[in-house]
Amino acid sequence: MAKILAIANQKGGVGKTTTTVNLAASLAAHGQRVLLVDLDPQGNATMGSGVDKHKLSASVYHVLLGIRTLAAARVRSEAGKFDVLPSNRDLAGAEVELVDMENREARLRFQLHGVADEYDFILVDCPPTLNLLTLNGLCAARAVMIPMQCEYYALEGLSDLVNTIRRVRSSLNSELEIEGLLRTMFDLRSTLAQQVSAQLQQHFGDKVYKTVIPRNVRLAEAPSYGVPVLLHDKNSKGALAYLALATELLGKSAATQGENDGKTE
Repeated sequence: MAKILAIANQKGGVGKTTTTVNLAASLAAHGQRVLLVDLDPQGNATMGSGVDKHKLSASVYHVLLGIRTLAAARVRSEAGKFDVLPSNRDLAGAEVELVDMENREARLRFQLHGVADEYDFILVDCPPTLNLLTLNGLCAARAVMIPMQCEYYALEGLSDLVNTIRRVRSSLNSELEIEGLLRTMFDLRSTLAQQVSAQLQQHFGDKVYKTVIPRNVRLAEAPSYGVPVLLHDKNSKGALAYLALATELLGKSAATQGENDGKTE
């Protein structure tokens, strides 16, 4: 059964889509079977995976509305060696159409259950707003990864997001938890970044990933080539950081599985 992980932050521009695409490719490089779900109408994760959002015969829009099955709509990222449930601007209209539908917040969850056994990880790239699309991502996931920059306003936004996750857990998805906080676009030379990082570690402890994603030109360039950074420059600091994050995530998942197995014995 796949580990379903929502990549979410209500603040935009924090490296959320960059993290989703490059973590998917890094997990695939570790031999994992990965599905990336693009829930953002901008379709940036789709394009960054090497899939042309302008030439889709079906997308996550059709899946959420029940027009197509997920198995029929998914495509292969040959660049990243993972599957993609792609998105494009059609998805912008889904919110309006979903409003009157039964179980509107859980439509993605129902679809993912049909393919969960085919994957080790399912990564859901959520929009940078709290809307029905984000709620679908949070209801489908078992845990949330929160990419964030180490700056003052990020801490304020983090508090709002944590409260949102608590509300979703209490009313829509009792299994939802915070998987971890990922420090992105990190500048070691910045005193403020160091101070905010220390605050995060003080308040969230081992929920803060040891891996830090640095500011890196190769990470910024890769989407323009339609490939994850591993294919653009596998030796870049950005590529090595996401490979390290995948290793850390696999280690945490194995440890959690071991704990669960111990409880059932």
